[in-house]
Amino acid sequence: MEDLPPLPPRTICLIRHGETTANRDGIIAGRLDVALTDHGRSQARSLATLTWEEPITVFCSPMARAKETARLGFPDLVATPHAGLRERDWGVFEGRPLTQLPPREETPDGGDGWRDMILRVHAAIRDCCASAGPTLPVLVCHSGVIRATRLLACLGSVGERPPNAHPVLFRHHAGRHEEHPF
Repeated sequence: MEDLPPLPPRTICLIRHGETTANRDGIIAGRLDVALTDHGRSQARSLATLTWEEPITVFCSPMARAKETARLGFPDLVATPHAGLRERDWGVFEGRPLTQLPPREETPDGGDGWRDMILRVHAAIRDCCASAGPTLPVLVCHSGVIRATRLLACLGSVGERPPNAHPVLFRHHAGRHEEHPF
């Protein structure tokens, strides 16, 4: 995809929420507010054991699975919800098996267009970075948001689905972003 705005020139961290019932069952749940599984709650709690090299500010999608992951993973911090970090709306495909997911570049009936989502994610990241000040912005979000960020970081592709509750750093170095596991 061409002509996308660049990410802010700083390091950011994105974390996909813990496993949900939809993840476990192979269901499309972009805008469906599905719950974390017990395993997903355990994954989220494991985030609390991480040692951060610098102060962080936590933001999250307003969807329940991201808010619960942020609450369990960062129990001593309050995550600020940002509507732009929500998952893509797959329209008529919501609730169907993942095997029926349409190509990413198509706009599903009643759903979000891919480019529109990427631009929404860009605006959300820009806002979170500005609000975080000198701290590392940590965004608890969704697979689609991380994939959109990969394109905004000019990494060339959306890549594989990121694992649940594993921080992904987009380090800014020498004028560009590079993706690194935490």
